[in-house]
Amino acid sequence: MMLRFHYAWVILFVTFLSLLAVQGVRLSFGAFVEPWEREFSMDRGTVSLISTLSFIVYGLSQPFIGRLVDKFGPRIILSVSTFLVAVSILLTAFVHHPWQLFILYAIFVSLGVGGASNVAATVVVTNWFNERRGFALGIVEAGFGAGQMLLVPGSLLLIQWLNWKATVIILGCFLMIVVFPIVLLILRNHPNEKGMLPIGGMDQEESSTEQPSKFNDFSIWDAFRKKQFWFLILPFSVCGFTTTGLMDTHLIPYAQLCGVPTSATSAAVTILAAFNIVGILFSGVLADRWSSRKMLICLYVIRALSLFILFYSYNPLLLIIFAIVFGLVDFSTVAPTQLLVTQYFKQHSVGFIIGWLSFSHQIGSALGAYVPGLLYSYHGNYNVAFYFSIIILVISAILTFFLPEFSKEKVTI
Repeated sequence: MMLRFHYAWVILFVTFLSLLAVQGVRLSFGAFVEPWEREFSMDRGTVSLISTLSFIVYGLSQPFIGRLVDKFGPRIILSVSTFLVAVSILLTAFVHHPWQLFILYAIFVSLGVGGASNVAATVVVTNWFNERRGFALGIVEAGFGAGQMLLVPGSLLLIQWLNWKATVIILGCFLMIVVFPIVLLILRNHPNEKGMLPIGGMDQEESSTEQPSKFNDFSIWDAFRKKQFWFLILPFSVCGFTTTGLMDTHLIPYAQLCGVPTSATSAAVTILAAFNIVGILFSGVLADRWSSRKMLICLYVIRALSLFILFYSYNPLLLIIFAIVFGLVDFSTVAPTQLLVTQYFKQHSVGFIIGWLSFSHQIGSALGAYVPGLLYSYHGNYNVAFYFSIIILVISAILTFFLPEFSKEKVTI
């Protein structure tokens, strides 16, 4: 039985661990808002600007990270990025001025987080899994949710028990001493580095020795001319707008506006994160068995419907119901979207396309954090923002409908 165990599962675990640790540190930003306000005498807007700049740097880095992954391999990029985040977050404990915090966190931490993202992770999965790829992508994406569930409350507790400086030192040491060596020593770019074949065997249409020449000949203009590129990119930016942007930034203020008790709001956020992981894993498994295109249509429509529930969340029970429904479709769009990229662009640079995909998600996230707040300032409520979100989610479902159905025998691009 031991002989049947494939090293690809070790690769998957290491990739999952790296995303859990690095992205968990990134998602813990909110835990440091109040301590940084007190420490550096900054107002909420200035601290929020660090997050905004972080989104922009993260997003802009993604296409370049994709190119670097294609050139140097995901192992080097994930390792160096993890180390960069470790050093940068640790050094924030020794800053004395806000501008130093801006440079360390908004630039260097964000560049590291951009490298240790699903751009490199998707290339790893593509190289090691020719079967069960959707499931593997789901596991990798679950690293985001697991990091959110473990490191965000963990950071809050450490700040409460110790202080924020001790917390960033602990997080930096964890990344540097534990995660970085594991990624560097265990991760491998391709199965042939271990004298193995990927799970599912070698794809007959490709060989690993041909990939570098394909990537060198690939131009972004080739992607720009394909409707698959735009019909994946645009809905995925809407995905970022309605999840990381809208919900992660404004759900708690909206619940407070509705008069929902703090205990119920906290429970709803926890439940949303838990069902987010369930949805990610389920979508990965389902993507291997069903049409990723049809999945995305359903997910965007369900997400739009869930926002109608949120309109009536003056009742805490309805807020909990919303958290369950939205959690199931929160990050579950990622696995089928990435799977479609590996199918439509398998003859091109997967890392580069995933980089643009991630860039669109981050830009959508930045707009999703800013635009609803701006609309709230004008109208005194989130109604217009929610209606706008529902409309663009429906448009995303329509764009996805017009994607060609993938055929294993032939992909028309």
